[in-house]
Amino acid sequence: MAKEIERKFLVTGEDWREDNRGILYRQGYLSTERNCSIRVRAGAGKGYLTIKGETHGVIRDEFEYEIPIKDANELLDKFCNRPLIEKRRYEIEFGELTWEVDEFGSENTGLILAEVELTSEDQKIEFPGWIGKEVTGDARYYNVNLVKNPFSKWTKHT
Repeated sequence: MAKEIERKFLVTGEDWREDNRGILYRQGYLSTERNCSIRVRAGAGKGYLTIKGETHGVIRDEFEYEIPIKDANELLDKFCNRPLIEKRRYEIEFGELTWEVDEFGSENTGLILAEVELTSEDQKIEFPGWIGKEVTGDARYYNVNLVKNPFSKWTKHT
């Protein structure tokens, strides 16, 4: 069984921006149950179907499969819950890790998160200066919940 070990942080300032433009993604959810979400993602000419289990600390079960981009777009357009998540993802190498910075658009404009995947829960992390507050355990920041309660509807953005 595949496991994802991930930590998530708010991003501060603009020092994280790189010369590249990142990759624009659209993603939506076919299921948003607490113990199992099913996500469809399209970007950079590729499509993915991802099944994720319930998060326990920083670990959860994850299965991801590449699917034809045409199928991904059709699933997004016809079957996924609304609103869709739109974000531009930047991959930034820092130290020995790759940080994924997601700059959200549409109903989640203004939200910028950084995620880092780890090989173990206790892996040492070298933090870039633009990393802010950790929000790993804050369910409001889970993409699946940004569909149900978009960032633009929050009364307090912290």
